Amino acid sequence: MKNRINLFFFVVFLLMLASCGTSKSMRHQPQISNLNTSKPTVIKKSDSVFVSGKNSLLKNKQGLWELYVEGDPLEIGLNTGALSDSLLKNQEHIFFSKIKDIIPSRFEQKILRQFLKWYNRKLYLNVPEEYQTEIYGISQYTSHDFENIAPQYQRSLYLHAAHDIGHALQDLALVGCSSFAAWGEKSEDGNLILGRNFDFYINDAFAENKIIAFISPEQGHKFMMVTWPGMVGAVSGMNQEGLTVTINAGKSEIPLSAKTPISILTREILQHAQNIEEAIMIAKKRSVFVSESIMVGSAQDNKAVLIEVSPKKMDVFDVPNSNQLICSNHFQSKAFENDKRNEMQIADSHSKYRLDRMQELLAENSKINPKIASEILRNKEGLKDIPLGLGNEKALNQLLAHHGIIFKPKEKLVWVSANPFQMGEFVCYNLDSIFKERKSNAAVSFEQENLNIAQDPFVKSTAYQNYKKFKIQNHQFDLYLENKETVSSEFIERYQSLNPDYWVVYYKAGLYFYQKKEFKLAQANFQKALTKEITTAPEKATIEKYLKKLKRKLK
Repeated sequence: MKNRINLFFFVVFLLMLASCGTSKSMRHQPQISNLNTSKPTVIKKSDSVFVSGKNSLLKNKQGLWELYVEGDPLEIGLNTGALSDSLLKNQEHIFFSKIKDIIPSRFEQKILRQFLKWYNRKLYLNVPEEYQTEIYGISQYTSHDFENIAPQYQRSLYLHAAHDIGHALQDLALVGCSSFAAWGEKSEDGNLILGRNFDFYINDAFAENKIIAFISPEQGHKFMMVTWPGMVGAVSGMNQEGLTVTINAGKSEIPLSAKTPISILTREILQHAQNIEEAIMIAKKRSVFVSESIMVGSAQDNKAVLIEVSPKKMDVFDVPNSNQLICSNHFQSKAFENDKRNEMQIADSHSKYRLDRMQELLAENSKINPKIASEILRNKEGLKDIPLGLGNEKALNQLLAHHGIIFKPKEKLVWVSANPFQMGEFVCYNLDSIFKERKSNAAVSFEQENLNIAQDPFVKSTAYQNYKKFKIQNHQFDLYLENKETVSSEFIERYQSLNPDYWVVYYKAGLYFYQKKEFKLAQANFQKALTKEITTAPEKATIEKYLKKLKRKLK
């Protein structure tokens, strides 16, 4: 299944918001002692530089937004909202513009509204007050165009559970991420190094405004995280103690009510833990409602572990006497050894394939450094370097990542990829210099330009230009199939030539010819698809079923 936010995710998310009008959660407001705090005054120095006291937002030359905010939770929320005002409103419109396309049936809307009104009843009880307060501050700058759906604060709060809700209700791994860590003899200097791809895709517009947030809270550790407008949860980040967090979705059970969103849990770990032991203690305090692997790296411990959580159990995966750790989208700890859902995830998805590929690439490189880490994250080939076709989810680089990120915790260095995906320049930041040496009203980029990692040369290649054309034609082919339109042979030939190693181009041609009852051409294309690396076992089984049907029809 394609690792992207699919239609049902939006249905669930949007209807969830619309469902809570009379619920207690809709009436809830966080307890804020300094509610009368005045809204910040923002000075616009240019279209890409905004300053409010010591707080700032600027767009660097690589196209990444760099946000710096400090204070108590309300001040952080208000300053974040004020500085990112136009970005925040734009991000909301990206989500809500999908409503008419995704929810055509009023009957389905009614059913889902009633269910989600009940399902979401306890969410606010499972989000710590400090993050509710920060969300409240940001929400004061959200759009008024969607008041008919829900008030500003509630919309912003429930947005933080959108991934978890869609994941839980459809039992989906919406984020197909890959991550690894190396230390000791496996690292070039012996110090811990981590890399990860965050393969979270809604559409191209969603990923345009990536924010690298540097946050100095009154309580807890100063930290950075990669985020997007309106999001206070953490998906990738490092604090000033050299503790890192990243998340990888797993196969989830379906709980009876919403609990702590996984990104809120990881934000709490990022802000309040300084080593692995403290991270585990925080994870034990919270009840989550999806299954997730949290990779925690620690400069103090000079190693990484996986905290594997689900609605019913938790375990820590820590390989003794090892100097590396690899994570994709299935669990590896003893508690999940005989878990049926996890076994199904390993058998049916591309998670195990990507884990094996990371193992292979780490074995090929005896000592990992930031440049090698970037090359692993950008790798598009399969096991033993076989061609997978561009966009195949068996690849570490699926050409859909929201971002790639590399951490060197002991040195407090982090590299974040600029667009496109993880193939743009990896921009380096030094947390010590940002937090210890920051000057008031600074309006220059925080990047350590001399340590940046160059853009992937693939971006300039003919193959990548063809892939961009392929994405357009792939969407067009889907419309042809959906509407059962006639397609020219020239279109099909061109479509397949743009991405010739990708099984999908032959599978969709097979579906088209099957629809048109041109069974020999359908058979030829399905057979060609089977010569390529099929993404998942169920997809391969589907093609084999078509071939069995065709065999009977062609007798």
